[in-house]
Amino acid sequence: MRPVWQGALSFGLVNVPVRMYKAVEDHAVHFTQFQRGTQDRIRYRRVNERTGDEVSYDDIVRGREVGDDEYVLVEQDELDEIAPGRSRSLEVESFVDLEEVDPLFFDRAYWLAPAKEEAQRPYVLLLDALSSRDKAAVAKFVFHGREHLALARAGDGVIVLNTLHYAAEVRNADDVPQLPAKAKTNQKELDLAVKLIDAMTEPWKPDEFRDTYRERVEELIEAKRAGNTVTPAAEPEQPTKVVDLMEALAKSVRGSRKQRTPDLSELSKTELQKLAKERDVKGRSKMSRADLEAALKAS
Repeated sequence: MRPVWQGALSFGLVNVPVRMYKAVEDHAVHFTQFQRGTQDRIRYRRVNERTGDEVSYDDIVRGREVGDDEYVLVEQDELDEIAPGRSRSLEVESFVDLEEVDPLFFDRAYWLAPAKEEAQRPYVLLLDALSSRDKAAVAKFVFHGREHLALARAGDGVIVLNTLHYAAEVRNADDVPQLPAKAKTNQKELDLAVKLIDAMTEPWKPDEFRDTYRERVEELIEAKRAGNTVTPAAEPEQPTKVVDLMEALAKSVRGSRKQRTPDLSELSKTELQKLAKERDVKGRSKMSRADLEAALKAS
């Protein structure tokens, strides 16, 4: 794993040399563009808008529009000169309670690791201090040509750095059209909704979730390669109508219970019969314990 940034994490008079590594990787299926009916790939070129001539990357500079068709051109070394050293410094501005930071502000995730052996002790000291107080360090650093706001927090044996959106970048929710500010719910609906949430609550296990869409895309590619076809996926269900809301909630609660079957061997026969009644298992009253278990597993 190669670092994507290297510098010093500084808080107070303490400087910790660190390297930054990507904490996530892209698993999306990437396609190459072709002209339909051919095997000819589509290519993009950087061209001069006026002459149509291709321009090498070294001859391209940045420009900022300051008026109608008026631009100020800026070289990279000029950008470096106005903030010397900033691209190698991760400066802690303050510490905050981690729970106060709305996840809406989170952008990308990285690991921070000590860059030198002598940096391990202050690194671990900061990691343990953040963990013991459930705090996070708010910091700034220059990365990929812009200054980022970031949050350094304690992970499992490693400092996690999340780049953050600035407040000015986060849109106001009041601008979202048709927010249901005037919609009212009744107590029965609320009770059922809470019951559904409780029934579907379980420990966070990220390994249990897969990118099923990517898997379907991979299946499609392999099937086309072999000259086969792929069975289309089922169409999504229609949105719930307001008049059917109570019925939909009730069915959802029953369905969630059905999906989360307890260990049947630990239930008494009376409990098995009650569960069979909830699932409307036919002939349950005449079933033996073994039959009830088999019917519930199949339901």
